[in-house]
Amino acid sequence: MTSPPYDLSRITPDVYGDRRPVSGEVVALLHIFFEDRGLKLLEAKSRAMQRGEIHELMVTDEQGAAPGCGVDRVRAVAFFEVEAGGLAVVGDEVTISGRHLGTLAGYDMTHMPNHMGVLVKALSVDEPEMEVGDRVLIRRP
Repeated sequence: MTSPPYDLSRITPDVYGDRRPVSGEVVALLHIFFEDRGLKLLEAKSRAMQRGEIHELMVTDEQGAAPGCGVDRVRAVAFFEVEAGGLAVVGDEVTISGRHLGTLAGYDMTHMPNHMGVLVKALSVDEPEMEVGDRVLIRRP
């Protein structure tokens, strides 16, 4: 992995101004849990998500999950299609059809260019209630 082009400590929540939520729709459900995933999150705190992209939604209960960290307890829950693109930022609230899922923890690029992994910190790694067609919203808290 290459080193960041700037001092990441300067990228605080204050640098992000007003922005619209990223919204989309669940297009496929996943039912897989890892105790030892070895996920390595990008050091980046934000990612642009473009309309039409499909990304994987994952949850963890590892409350220390953050950009640049490794994460083992991961449940892959769904793929979602971005319908209204925008900027997703670590710490954003993630909801599924209005139900709180958790807060955005970071991004995994293992499967790019096919899809990006979007990791959410949740209270548990139990399968969340969701179905194909549910609305995904990623927004500033």
